[in-house]
Amino acid sequence: MNPAQELHFRRILNSWRQELMEEVDRTVDHMKIDTVHCPDPNDRATQEADMGLELRTRERERKLLSKIDKTIKKIDEHEYGYCECCGVEIGIRRLEARPTADLCVDCKTRAEALEHQHQN
Repeated sequence: MNPAQELHFRRILNSWRQELMEEVDRTVDHMKIDTVHCPDPNDRATQEADMGLELRTRERERKLLSKIDKTIKKIDEHEYGYCECCGVEIGIRRLEARPTADLCVDCKTRAEALEHQHQN
């Protein structure tokens, strides 16, 4: 991957990371405001369900932030864009669609097929 491509993906990843961090901040602010005690049990249940959903979303985003950081480190080490399984170069189109991709299409397809077999 050439330096211009690395810079392009670094910008995408940093922008994505920034958006996620802003979302985390909004969630913290939202939770501080919405922790008001609701006297109605139904309202309270709805509020708790909403917060639970929001917390699960933030947990997924926390994992994504970790993956973004790992990917930025790969760019720093000039190892970005190569499949962790077979070592082949991951296509630019795949990286554009999923900048944190660490497997080529063939290896990802195989991994998903194996995962599907183990679930059944």
